[in-house]
Parts: sequence; C-alpha cells; structure tokens
Amino acid sequence: MLENKFKEDFAQKAAEAFKSQYQDKYKEIGDEQVFSASFIIANIEKPKDPSKGRFAFPVFRYGKLLGDNPPSIASKISEAISNSENQLITVTSIVGFINVQTNFEIEASETIKTAIRQDAKYGSSDIGKNKKILVEYSSPNIAKPFGIGHIRTTILGHSLRRIFLKLGYEAIGLNYLGDWGTQFGKMIVAYKKWADDSIAGKETVEDLLKLYVRFHGEAEENEDLETQARDEFKKLESGDAENKALWEKFREISINEFQRVYDVMGIEFDWITGEAFLNDKMETTIDAFEKANLVSQSDGATIVDLKDDQLPPVLLKKADGATLYLTRDLSGYLYRVKEYNFDEMLYVVAVNQSVHFQQMFKALAMLEDAQFVPDENRMSSKGKHIEFGMIKFGDKMMSTRKGHIIFLEDVINEAAKLAKEKIAEKTPDLENIDEVALQIGLGAIFYSQMSVRRQKDVNFKWEEVLSFEGETGPYLQYTHARLSSLIRKFNSPMDAEIDFSLLDNKEEKRIVELVADFPQAVADAARMYEPNMIANHLIELAAAFNKFYQRKNADGKPDKIISDNKELSKARILLVKSVQIVIREGLYLLGIKAPEAM
Repeated sequence: MLENKFKEDFAQKAAEAFKSQYQDKYKEIGDEQVFSASFIIANIEKPKDPSKGRFAFPVFRYGKLLGDNPPSIASKISEAISNSENQLITVTSIVGFINVQTNFEIEASETIKTAIRQDAKYGSSDIGKNKKILVEYSSPNIAKPFGIGHIRTTILGHSLRRIFLKLGYEAIGLNYLGDWGTQFGKMIVAYKKWADDSIAGKETVEDLLKLYVRFHGEAEENEDLETQARDEFKKLESGDAENKALWEKFREISINEFQRVYDVMGIEFDWITGEAFLNDKMETTIDAFEKANLVSQSDGATIVDLKDDQLPPVLLKKADGATLYLTRDLSGYLYRVKEYNFDEMLYVVAVNQSVHFQQMFKALAMLEDAQFVPDENRMSSKGKHIEFGMIKFGDKMMSTRKGHIIFLEDVINEAAKLAKEKIAEKTPDLENIDEVALQIGLGAIFYSQMSVRRQKDVNFKWEEVLSFEGETGPYLQYTHARLSSLIRKFNSPMDAEIDFSLLDNKEEKRIVELVADFPQAVADAARMYEPNMIANHLIELAAAFNKFYQRKNADGKPDKIISDNKELSKARILLVKSVQIVIREGLYLLGIKAPEAM
C-alpha cells in the first residue's frame, strides 16, 4: 500500500532520531526494540481530525525510559526529522504526538495513478495468499419463506466472502440449510392433516408456511399434536418412504424459492448443503468423544460436561436416541476440517446463538486436548462466531411460528417500486429503468444493514430502509452515476503528463487521502470482520467528492471540474476516475451494484 511508503520513511527517520537525540540513554537502556522502525510503524495512529496529519506517533511511553517529558521528546524527534533530507513527509509536534503530513504532490500522483492502473484490483493484496477461509452465511430453514430476519447473515457473509477474496484468500462461501429436525415432524403432521389437495404438486413455500403456522396454533389447544410430530420425525429418521418423500418435496420447493431470491439479490455460494447431509456422520462424532473419555450419561441422555460453570453441558443425544443441532454442528466442523483443512471457519450467525458456539468450540478444544493434538495442528481455535445483532420490527421480534414475518421479496419489490418512482422524476427516459430501479432498491436495503456495526440490533423501519436521502446506498449509487457522467463528458486525450500539483485546494486533498486510504479500509474490514468499515469509508469519500463538486471560486461562481483550463481539467478528471473506482469497488464488496446512470 502507498501509505506504507510514507510510514516506513517516517519510522526509519524517527528511529535514527531517537538514537541521535538520546545517545546516552539509548546505550544505557540497551533495548532497541522500542526504538526500532518496526515498533514505531506498529504504534502509528490515525488522528481523529484529518487536518492534524495523515498519521501520528505518540511518544508518551518514552517519558520514563528517556527521563524526559513527552512534549519535549516529540519536539526533539520532530526537529531531528525535519533537519534530515526528506521529500516524502513533514512533521510537527503537538503535546506528546509527532504528527506527520505527506508530500501531497507525490501522494496525489502515486495514489491516482495506482488506482487507475489497478482499476478493479485497487485495494487488493496478497495477505491471504495460501490461506483458506470458510464463511457460513444465510442458512435459512426450509419449508419457510425467505424472511427479512435472514437478510443480515446473508449480506454480511456474502460481503465478508468478497472482502477476503479481494485480499488473496481462498474464500469459500457455505450455505448450511436448516433441513432437518423436529420441525419437519410438525410439517409432515400439518401436511397430512390440512394440505389442499387442489394444489398438490403446485405448492409454494408460502403454502408450507401457512401449514406451519396452523400447526402451532392448533397445538396450543391440542398438545397431542406435538407427540404426533415427534413420532412422524422418528419415522423420517428411520427412513419411512412416505415421510422421506414429503421431506424431499418440502426441501425442493424451498431451495428453488431461495435460489430465485438469491439470484435477484446477486448472492453467491460455493457450496450449498444442510443438516441432513450430516446424518451419517454423527455417530463418528459421538464415537470420537466417547474414545476420548469425555462422554457421560444424564437421565439417559448422552452429554459432554464442559467443566465450565458458565456453559451448560453439550447434549449429543437425547434419551430417546435423537440427535440435536449441536451434534450436527460438531460433526459439520470435523467434516470441514478433513475436507478443507481451513485456516479460519467463520459462522455468520446472530448473537443469540453465542452460547451454542461457545459450547461447540469448548467441546472441540477438549477433544483435541484429550487426543494430545500439538498446538500447531489444533483446529478448534480456528472457528469464529461472527455475531450480529437482531432485527426487530417495531418493538417485536419476528416469529415464524406466529406468522410474524416480513417476506424479503416484499421488501425488495417495495424498494424497487419506490426507486423507479424516484428515477422517473429525474430521468424519465432512462432505457433500463427497471433494472436500475432494482439495483437502487437493493442498494437501499443492503446499506441499511451495513450502515451500523454488525453487533448492534437493527430496528426495521420501512421509512428508513427505503430512504434515498442522506447516508444511504442510493446516495452512494447516485454519486457513482454522477462520476461516470463526468468521465463520459470529458473527451480530451490523456496521453500527456499530468500536473497533479494543480490539485491544490483542501477538497481535492481530502479526496486524495480517502482514495489512498481505501486499501487500508478493506484490510481493516477483514481484520475486524466488519464490512461497516468499508461502508463508512465510502460515505466519507462520497461526501468529500460532492463537497468538491459543489465548490465555488472566490467570485462565487462554480469551480467546474471540466473547464477551459485543460491541464487542470485533466488532473481533476483523473481524480474523478479514481473516486469512481473506489466507490464502485467498495459497493461491490458490500454486494451492491454501481449504476452508470440513474
């Protein structure tokens, strides 16, 4: 990354300055680690106020070591760096910080040229080379429509997969369907009792939902229905032909519906599987825990005592012999270890499943302890729960059982409809208006979930999700369309040398800094498993560009990007192109399309 070039230059000069300014203490301490360039780079910070510098280095930790106060240390080191031969940076001392400004002409030239040369690869790196990361996301339950409650896991996981791919990882997206368990006994009971024969063979997932909701309503009055459901599921587990055929029917209807919605959203997976896939693998898992002497019996049930007051035991098998979701997750993890030998396994699942994953990872660690697995070969520590907050509707949690569910497709259609109305007001003759309207509608929905940190709960409000004003997906998409329009309007050849020193106002400088910082934003998003970092960066860049776009000269007239000043126009249009690349690529990483016109 270009930013590293400036940091490395500063760190090297700061390390030399410590040695020259504090020679006696330096020799006395004899610990060069805290004075090394690598240590200095690792402790560089970003000022909250961009005007204070591109980056800063705090020297408070050196006060005791050097017997000097931090402001004095910062001043001496800054002066020594300023006296050295240097074209890349300038430094100033503020209290106990050394603040660093970069040579703007060099940064502008290299940033813009790099962004344009790399184009779609800008922000990419090879930090994930030879590393494999699995990302499990979406994972809806079959026999139910795709509800808005699954939107966060779907778009967060999809975004993380794209981010890790951009950083050179072999990133594999997994969709682990909820296609097994006692709820299918309930579905079978409901279907046998109340299915509409007139639509046999033509059922939709909405028809299956109605049956599911009816079962729970009837079960409140008739407890025997729950017993019947358990019996029907046991028959399914035992291979009963009729029940297996019904289960396969429910699964096929659901998967076809899910794939249709995924196609609309542009969501991709590398492997779609489900709980049922693990049915023949659970006994092997249970045997492994038994051989490790980790299994005990409790009221007839097979358990693993985690020896932890904060965690309940892992229930591997009920007294009646039925396995559980956690048994299947343990089996799935062990299967993926053999199949993929991954470096990380990310579960993008809501925060209310935290205890489930704590149990799973603790049980896996105990299994490896019992098997005396060497530290370098341990896989249990490579699993991570990427938790996110819940989606609420008003003050209510959504419940499929009670029919309190907002269909995702209804939200998408409503968003696209509103987007079309907005576009028609401004660009009524847009040729592909329906395609763009869908892109804008999806952009609004996706960004509404990405605009907050993933750990926070989201209160689903139609008026906010479908907003096209302020810090929204459509605002970013409109900015991209405006950038594209400017590029199309510029017809002059670009073969001559560009004078980037002409980009000399504060608005242009801020844009260059944000374009330069994009690769770091991508790396930070991966490090924190937080696509929100990219979303925030794009909003800041779009705001900076629009401020530049609306800039006025000293005489109060618009300071046009394309003007009679051809040399300035060339420099500015390349700046525009670099912004367009960053916004397009950033939106792509969030799963959002970037229209050329709207």
